[in-house]
Amino acid sequence: DSWRQHRKHVFVLSEAGKPIYSRYGSEEALSSTMGVMMALVSFVQSGDNIIRSVYSEEHTVVFLHKEPLVLVCVSSSRQSERQLRGELLYVYYQIISMLTRASISRIFQHKKNYDLRRLLAGSEKILDGLLNLVDSDPSFLLAAVHCLPLASSLRDSVSQILQKAITPNLVFSILIARNQLLTIVQEKTVIEDARLEPADVHLLLNLIGASSAFQAGEIWTPICLPLFNPDCYFYAYISYLDPPECTVCLLLLSTDKEAFYAVAECKRKIEEAMVAQNSLSLIAKVQPYSVSQVGVSDLRHFMYKPFDVPDNHRQLTQFTRRSPEMEAPYCSEEEKMRLLDLYRYMHSRIHSTSRPLKLIYHVAERETLLAWVTSKFELYSCFSPLVTKACAISAITKLLRWIKKEEDRLFIRYPPKYSTTPNPSRSSRGPKNPLLSGA
Repeated sequence: DSWRQHRKHVFVLSEAGKPIYSRYGSEEALSSTMGVMMALVSFVQSGDNIIRSVYSEEHTVVFLHKEPLVLVCVSSSRQSERQLRGELLYVYYQIISMLTRASISRIFQHKKNYDLRRLLAGSEKILDGLLNLVDSDPSFLLAAVHCLPLASSLRDSVSQILQKAITPNLVFSILIARNQLLTIVQEKTVIEDARLEPADVHLLLNLIGASSAFQAGEIWTPICLPLFNPDCYFYAYISYLDPPECTVCLLLLSTDKEAFYAVAECKRKIEEAMVAQNSLSLIAKVQPYSVSQVGVSDLRHFMYKPFDVPDNHRQLTQFTRRSPEMEAPYCSEEEKMRLLDLYRYMHSRIHSTSRPLKLIYHVAERETLLAWVTSKFELYSCFSPLVTKACAISAITKLLRWIKKEEDRLFIRYPPKYSTTPNPSRSSRGPKNPLLSGA
């Protein structure tokens, strides 16, 4: 009964029906259940069709077939099929980030009933952490990255430090503070060839947040960025700059497997420069903004995702919201989840494939919500329950003015670039696919 009471279950299995991962319970105990799932997939496939979802009175079952893996979500939440499939896609990407798509394909071509848990042993915590984030962090819903609100002068000075500490084949230099993006500096040829997608950043953030091992010192580990290139590894240098607090993390991604010492030297230069400029103590003093600073009465919470950013084609998609530590009445976990569920409902209505909407004014039992999508932004806002539609739209106008005034603090407007290597083709697409054992 306790297992059934969870509102969302996620399963991963191979096409041979072998259990790989279960969000709750043991894979062994659930092997017969996963066998039934695979039987459904195979039965529908035999009729030259693909099973996408099953609906019952209380549950939605969503299937995602990504050869040679099958992912299944069983949910009693109000989320749409599209939203649930997006969450399964994240689980798939997280597995790819650890093993690469090419390696998984090669393994199952050689042995169809291979038990992938051998290679994923110890990574269950990373997948569990991802699903916890998916349930609580709207970044995944909006497919955007949340930046730490920071004075543009401080962000620029830190970015310049990262720009100067470079070595050949260094592709991305990323600084994370309190699990939010502080700045990201990219190799020029990478930006010309492809942009970093929010999903890749989310996977990196989850990897760092899922394990306290990264707080122990310098880590050098292979990692694949599935949307950038699902078949190749980057090599990630991960180190915290402010032990023992461990709130500011430096992440340097190289295409050179042997570059640990060269990249570690970059970290030393970055650390020295940040100490000299007192950057770490300034970052530590940064306070999240509260909704009261916006100066709009009755506004309780909002999420804003801009589209009119400079160089939109290569810019990382970002959003801002009232700080993660919500104010009353959304202080308890139950209330936070209830608000996020309301946002998910609004999001599914706005992005409905059959009847997409531009503006929704929704009166709920304990609050009023307004969602609005234009060519320049996507906005979800929450007001006290007695706000009228006219008052809500008037309040939104004030909110948009405030965001425009603060945009240099809320977003990375112009991502800094650098050039490290005379061989752009190698740096821009990652190394030739390494053997899994080499990882």
